[in-house]
Amino acid sequence: MIGLRRVGPDEFTTRLDAVLEIYIAAMNPPVDQLPGRKTIMGNHAVHPGFTCLFAERPDGTPVGLAYGFHGAAGQWWHDVVHRAIAERNGEGSARGWLGDALELAEIHVHPDYHGKGIGRALVVGMCAGRPERTAVLSTRDQPTAARHLYRSVGFVDLLTQFVFPGGYERYAILGAVLPLRG
Repeated sequence: MIGLRRVGPDEFTTRLDAVLEIYIAAMNPPVDQLPGRKTIMGNHAVHPGFTCLFAERPDGTPVGLAYGFHGAAGQWWHDVVHRAIAERNGEGSARGWLGDALELAEIHVHPDYHGKGIGRALVVGMCAGRPERTAVLSTRDQPTAARHLYRSVGFVDLLTQFVFPGGYERYAILGAVLPLRG
């Protein structure tokens, strides 16, 4: 039985190696990106409203995780996405989606545990009871199971075919009005 457990910034940062193991299994990133990814994840823990959910086996081993925080000007992802939405859809749209948003920074489930409802439980659990008006995230712009999951709980495309500065992969930026549809 897999259970969800909420952890704060202190436990999250002490368990960054376990977080990174799930990220590696789920995303298969280039090895040279891992030190930077670990640093970025650790830095996220100091953002306002940070929260994390671990999906854990009964022995406490994490098999999935999701974390996020209140997005604000001055945060890299927030500023890049705000600028892109404003350029394509106008400043009002950017403010409407990002002005009071929970930014879901990472959502990953180990591949051995896919198809068991863990991703859905993590997304819904992260968004439940949040004070923000919206939730936003980025995901690969492909017809993946994750993209289907996000749409099924109310996320809509805000940007598609988006390439982050310095990147090469195409992403979709999605947003949902809170509370989510179960």
